[in-house]
Amino acid sequence: MSPARIVILVVALVAGLGAALLIQRPSKAPPTTVTEYQPAPTVPVLVAAADIPLGNTLAAGDLRWLDWPAASVPAGVIRKDEAPEAETEVVGQLARVALQGAEPIRREKLIKTDGTGFLSAVLPSGKRATAISTDSRGANTAGGFILPNDRVDVVRTFKEDSGNNSNESYVSETILTNVRVLAIGQNVQERNGEKVVVGETATLELDPRQVEIVAQAQRSGTLSLALRSLKDAGDTSRPAEEGGLTLVRYGVTSRSVKP
Repeated sequence: MSPARIVILVVALVAGLGAALLIQRPSKAPPTTVTEYQPAPTVPVLVAAADIPLGNTLAAGDLRWLDWPAASVPAGVIRKDEAPEAETEVVGQLARVALQGAEPIRREKLIKTDGTGFLSAVLPSGKRATAISTDSRGANTAGGFILPNDRVDVVRTFKEDSGNNSNESYVSETILTNVRVLAIGQNVQERNGEKVVVGETATLELDPRQVEIVAQAQRSGTLSLALRSLKDAGDTSRPAEEGGLTLVRYGVTSRSVKP
């Protein structure tokens, strides 16, 4: 064999051995980057431990502290770093509105009753709560679909004294508009998803003058409630005919008269 071929063979063997060594050598893994996350600071906030219905008296088991991100604590809620004894302070107060589980507690949603009833505690200053008789079948309360906190008009219907007993005439008039319903029967809120609340009375939020009007109207006729649309809740205007009466004979509207 010629010397040149021997040199080429040796070079090829060396190159093959070098390649084999490179293949067998374990490759170095790239360095792993470790990112350290710092938890966001939190602050304990007083929340409802479970759903609290409107009017319920708060007990110790109804409340708990919940860690809340300090950067997003809602304004007005009770924080433990500001009121560490708040849990004890609010026990015994009434829920002015219904509270959901884990909802932060705000002081304006609670009320101290000092031994008084719920309605008297939540009734605005200058207002009175007056109950009127209703038909339990819903005949004079929009078919029974009026719920607490709805807005209604109060309509009085009475028999007109025409002096002729053979022809009975009935007159209806709207005596109050945009009145808030406080309760139907003993219910002051919609409970357990009920869409109809049945009761023998409807308790209305009135001012002193309206109380006199309703008391007189109940003695001289029957009262009906007409449910208002939510869009009309802020409209306190009277009907188009101010003080107008509708005359009904034999169940048919025959004419409108002024009192």
